[in-house]
Amino acid sequence: MKNRFDLIVFDWDGTLINTIDWIVHCLQQAGKEYGFLIPEPHVAKDTIGLSIENAVHTLYPDADANTQAKLVAHYSQSYFSKQLSRADFFPGVYDMLVQLKESGYRLAVATGKTRAGLIHALEATNTEELFNVTRCADETASKPDPKMLHEIMQHTQATADRTLMVGDSIHDMQMARNAKIASVGVVCGANTEESLSQYNPLLCLQQPTELLNYFS
Repeated sequence: MKNRFDLIVFDWDGTLINTIDWIVHCLQQAGKEYGFLIPEPHVAKDTIGLSIENAVHTLYPDADANTQAKLVAHYSQSYFSKQLSRADFFPGVYDMLVQLKESGYRLAVATGKTRAGLIHALEATNTEELFNVTRCADETASKPDPKMLHEIMQHTQATADRTLMVGDSIHDMQMARNAKIASVGVVCGANTEESLSQYNPLLCLQQPTELLNYFS
């Protein structure tokens, strides 16, 4: 794949950074705070990658609009209470990103996080300058809509056939399919290899750093 792609688009949570269990905890705590049945971890994981509004609506469909807004706010307050650092990346991820950048690849992030959430994460890990462009769910369409990928490709002037999406969730794989671009799944995050393989990624990797075996 070394010469096949110019642009590599990464999901954030569960793909580059080990935050899935924390997100599940925050989603569950929000429901508990407002008296809802707490979803099982695998159910909560299946919503990761969606915008937080869509995730809350999926997990707590009986909540009215006002309560859903409170659930979102509680989730956000809980999530931001944890101080992230570069140590939260999966092992070797930072060095991988630097190596890919230095090799001439354009790098991007497409995430279900809010812009505020991604800014917090990029600043905490000091990685903002590694990415040519980032897109968040609250400034475009939520996954699996391909709009954020289309915007990233437009910004970087990359074509669909030269763009790769790397993600850990079924929503990443669906978004890539909807954008008609290739994908690689990583199974260190939200969904299993069996779930990701349904969307025909080029590869399913145990860890994101295994990408370097194909790009170096």
